Amino acid sequence: MSTSPITLHAAPSVGFEAPFEMLDACHRRVERLLGLLGRLAEHLPAHGADAQAQQAAVDVMRYFDLAAPHHHEDEERHLLPRLRAAGHAALADRIAADHAAMGAAWRALRERLAAIAEGRLPVDGLAGWREFTALYEAHVALEDGEAYPQARALVDAAGLAAMADEMARRRGVR
Repeated sequence: MSTSPITLHAAPSVGFEAPFEMLDACHRRVERLLGLLGRLAEHLPAHGADAQAQQAAVDVMRYFDLAAPHHHEDEERHLLPRLRAAGHAALADRIAADHAAMGAAWRALRERLAAIAEGRLPVDGLAGWREFTALYEAHVALEDGEAYPQARALVDAAGLAAMADEMARRRGVR
């Protein structure tokens, strides 16, 4: 069992002017939050839903409630149509299916995290966290290894600018 604090370090900041770099940075943040989730699962049996556990649960919920849906929408608006148009429909369909599966897994896990954030330990602890983590890890590997390189090759400078503008506008950033 880990005795180290279950903390999350700040992610490097990337702006909307570099949309693929922003998508990559989101993946690195996902990896850190999945690590935090694992440390939280290790922490709970010995320490319960103490202040550290509560903060970790809040941090994980904040990302997967707010940033992850934006990230998935970015991909669905800007990458998947390009991949389909370039003959990579199966890859685009798999990514879309992953988004749906991860969303369902998140809703189940989130209930447990919400209880922990309130200082309560769910009867089944963080059941489902390993499955959620495995889904995300496989998804990130697929996008990093296949989807992003292929999609990057399909976007010219004007397309990047339009992509950046839409991503920022949808988040209320000017």
